[in-house]
Amino acid sequence: MVAACNLPKVGRKKGKGEERENRLRLRNVGRGLRRHTLDQGLRWTDLSIIFDMAFKSGRPDHPTVDNHGRSIVNRKCKTAALAVLLAAFISLPAAAARIEPLMRTVDLNVGQQTNVTLANGRSVTVKLLDLKETRDTLRDAVRSAVVTVEVAGRKIDLTAAYYRLPVTVGDVQIDCAVTKGFTSECKNIWALDADARLRLWPAGSPWIRPGTFGYPANQRWFATDTQMCNVPVFVDGGEVPANKSIYYHYGLDIGGAEGMVDVLAATDGLVVQVGKEVLPGHEEYVRSRYDVIYILDNRGWYYRYSHLQSFDPSLKLGSRVKLGQKIGTLGKEGGSGGWSHLHFDIRAMQPSGRVGIIEGYAFFWQAYHKAHKTKLQAVARPHHLTWTGAPVVLDAGLCWCGRGPEHIANHEWTFGDGSKATGPKVERRYDKPGVYSEVLKVTDDQGNVDYDFAVVHVIDRDHPKQLPPSIHANYSPTFDIKPGTPVTFKVRSFRIAPDDGHETWDFGDGSPPVTVQSDGNAVKLSKDGYAITTHRYTRPGHYLVTVHRTNHRGQTATAHVHVRVDR
Repeated sequence: MVAACNLPKVGRKKGKGEERENRLRLRNVGRGLRRHTLDQGLRWTDLSIIFDMAFKSGRPDHPTVDNHGRSIVNRKCKTAALAVLLAAFISLPAAAARIEPLMRTVDLNVGQQTNVTLANGRSVTVKLLDLKETRDTLRDAVRSAVVTVEVAGRKIDLTAAYYRLPVTVGDVQIDCAVTKGFTSECKNIWALDADARLRLWPAGSPWIRPGTFGYPANQRWFATDTQMCNVPVFVDGGEVPANKSIYYHYGLDIGGAEGMVDVLAATDGLVVQVGKEVLPGHEEYVRSRYDVIYILDNRGWYYRYSHLQSFDPSLKLGSRVKLGQKIGTLGKEGGSGGWSHLHFDIRAMQPSGRVGIIEGYAFFWQAYHKAHKTKLQAVARPHHLTWTGAPVVLDAGLCWCGRGPEHIANHEWTFGDGSKATGPKVERRYDKPGVYSEVLKVTDDQGNVDYDFAVVHVIDRDHPKQLPPSIHANYSPTFDIKPGTPVTFKVRSFRIAPDDGHETWDFGDGSPPVTVQSDGNAVKLSKDGYAITTHRYTRPGHYLVTVHRTNHRGQTATAHVHVRVDR
């Protein structure tokens, strides 16, 4: 017998508008039952049980009878309710394919503790001891949120998202997805009512069930800019000191070449939205827009794919897709800000009892690096925002080696002024405003090499309204490039007039520089917004490609991409 879910009253309401009120209540019954069935993995044979539970129970919390035990639900009402229930079940994933999430999620205030039963059945006590949120002096934006937790009797500090992965403490893996500083009363898409959200897995467990999740873009990891959870958005020039309304990114942005990167289904699932068409019964879980697709998987999680340039013709509302199936093409449509990327997020029921965001960076990491058998990964992110003359710490501490961090042999930094430094952490000061892209080279003890780039936005302390340009560069293809393969490079600058300067490319192979001119994001969704050029490499190797643009005040924005040419 299924457990009773919290159902709204559906009895006859006296007075004006009673028919409309009953329709609304019945719709809410359908939605409530749908959420419950997703959670319980019910079968068709449970329909009569649910119907009885909804309309024949005499329990006080399901008041469908009056004080004398007489039914207050008429035949018409029951018929309509049955139709709602049938519609809810039609759109459910198959019960036999129900996927149990491996993580356990708890929301805690400082000083609170709770017992958590992990996916392996073991119980662990977790307590939130402290929360420290560090804000910058430019926008009063949270740049670091660190929680101190006690789990299984051990204390540990965790940084909320910001490219962090879960850490192991004894028999437990734990991370912090988000803290209260990244939310507000009017914008709380996380559905977080406490100080922090913690997630737990058994030690050694994958973070998401293998074979049920895949990386949703057909391109290399960190091929260009990214904006992951809790990071203030920046690629389109959004880091403006005068703007105190901070857009903390709540999903996962994968930058890429507009119209040239296939977007893939991250899971098997049901297509519940295609553009502005929404499958009935899912309206409260999705946000319809012409460039968006939503897919519901058998965990009961909703996956959003945004800013798509096009949808695959095979994609139909109400159809099912398979993991890895092409569903569209990466673009810059909708609310993209004018930079080309896939916005991907996951939404599901949270401990607060409301639908909110699930932080998915660890799922991306697991799926991509397992599929591509990564040996070494350089990580110099997230980006930085600072005043001229202020110290900035560039941190390579998140770099990863598949054989363990002790096998990373060297961290080497190369800066825009030609100077170099070694070590996982270095401190820099910038005297001139601009957008810098500092090169991190990581080498392991087997000679494997990888690169990433630390982006630093520097604002003139004396003239904070004189903003330097920012820039986005990308290329395609990112896999299987051979000598002679044509590689398309695209660039767009922001916070700059269309005729103020040019972008200049250095392809890193000794060939002459190439000059182009993008539109400066004059029209965000312009089809010709990015300037395009093509280049061919003659020899295999690692190439660090640089592009920059300088405005009339002499302020420069620089970007890098790392191109690998195979033998």
